[in-house]
Amino acid sequence: MSAIYLLIAASFVVAVGFLAAFMWSVKNGQYEDSYSPSVRILFEDKVKQPESNKSTLNKPQPSNNQQ
Repeated sequence: MSAIYLLIAASFVVAVGFLAAFMWSVKNGQYEDSYSPSVRILFEDKVKQPESNKSTLNKPQPSNNQQ
């Protein structure tokens, strides 16, 4: 039973450590992104085909082999 108390205490210490590291990184601006918004306009968007073109491409063609 004492092993469970030890494991709970150890997991609490690790969780507090991760929380402290996260708070430190937010405070020091690690998640600030000032570069991407300025160059976002330079990236090309992929061109999407309209739905009407997709439906006409998948239709079967009539055959001319009538007897």
